[in-house]
Amino acid sequence: MPYSQSAPSRIGAFFDYGVKKTLHKWLARGLSALPLPRPDDVVTSRYGVRMRANWQDRTFQYCRYATYGHVLSDYLAAQDAPFAFVDIGANQGLYSLLAAQNPHCAAALAFEPVAATCALLQDNIALNDAKARIRPVHAAVSLHSGIATIATNSTHSGIASLRDAGACTGPGTEDIRILGITGVDTLLPTDLPLIVKIDVEGHEETVVEALAASAHRDRLSAIFYEIDERWTDAAAIEARLRAIGFTRFDRFGIGRHYDVLGRR
Repeated sequence: MPYSQSAPSRIGAFFDYGVKKTLHKWLARGLSALPLPRPDDVVTSRYGVRMRANWQDRTFQYCRYATYGHVLSDYLAAQDAPFAFVDIGANQGLYSLLAAQNPHCAAALAFEPVAATCALLQDNIALNDAKARIRPVHAAVSLHSGIATIATNSTHSGIASLRDAGACTGPGTEDIRILGITGVDTLLPTDLPLIVKIDVEGHEETVVEALAASAHRDRLSAIFYEIDERWTDAAAIEARLRAIGFTRFDRFGIGRHYDVLGRR
């Protein structure tokens, strides 16, 4: 069945994603524009993890003020059996850090292809004493290994995109390493359910196709992914996941930009 919302849940979604999230975004945008030259600062996010300050970056401010909501953070915290977390598009590591806070998280793989962002990810892992659980991987995930050009934005690291080199509003491109699913499979634990987060700015369909081709696909228990209907086909992703055994798809958000939690 396609996802649907009751009237009360639509009202709640409007408040959470239409009002509260919008206010948090405007706060984060305003603060990221301030001249705050303290690159060595460490802050505690409202999600409860420590992060290296990246004051001019809107994505850092979103992490700092819990702008992303609590759907995935609550889901990770609620896991009461051993699992592994796969963070595809980890950015500065928020969700890997949150997964690692759960004692049932045996391991987390955090894939981040942009060099400066991956350096912050590694700093944040160290700041949270999470090196034993989180393995940072300086690469993007796709069907096949190789090198690609990604568009980057120094004031909003979260919109780095493989769609095309001109997709971002800010200047800058970077050649990055692509790790194909065969290579990814060698890094994944072989004996645990896998919870996956995908946030790759338009590369979601390819990543889902790669996961469907994984030798570990039968252990994929949940996939949390971002949809922007301007460049991502939500129906195609759902159909591909249903083909490998996913049966439940819960949508969180309003409008054309939202998140989906797919489960078996």
